[in-house]
Amino acid sequence: MQSTNPRRTLVALHHQGEQISKTHVTAVGIDHDLSRGEKLLGSLGGIFSRKWKPKKTRPISGPVTTRDEPVQRMDNHFERRGKLGLSSAPKRPAGEPTPLSEPTNAQQKVEVEKAKQDDALSDLSNILGELKDMAIDMGSEIERQSQAMHHLEDDVAALDLRIRGANRRGRKLLGK
Repeated sequence: MQSTNPRRTLVALHHQGEQISKTHVTAVGIDHDLSRGEKLLGSLGGIFSRKWKPKKTRPISGPVTTRDEPVQRMDNHFERRGKLGLSSAPKRPAGEPTPLSEPTNAQQKVEVEKAKQDDALSDLSNILGELKDMAIDMGSEIERQSQAMHHLEDDVAALDLRIRGANRRGRKLLGK
């Protein structure tokens, strides 16, 4: 079950980033519709009422696009799973010879055991290096999504202010 955690995390991060972008695109659509509604609300009213103008807010910027490096590198993570021993790939490199016979004396036994331990430490070092790279990539993706959330939050706050003003104008018109 734990063997799929890195992959699940990367897929979840990617999916989360897509959802943030879709939400931001929807906010841009709401901005467009709200602009049309504000124009209609501005034209409504009696002869003696003054013309209503919506509050000026900052323009809605929409999703901020950044370099696609993490998305492209996500494929590398799936390849790394094999290197991490999380897939059915053979664990020993093909070029490494395997011991053919049993050692005959104590010195040979010590050398064989030392070689096994060196191989195990080397494999562990490689795995830790790959995990470090994956953690760095995940961290940069989270940071990128955090920045996207800040932009989305600013746009939604501007839309909220405009919607409140339009609702206030609509209530005022209905009250007359």
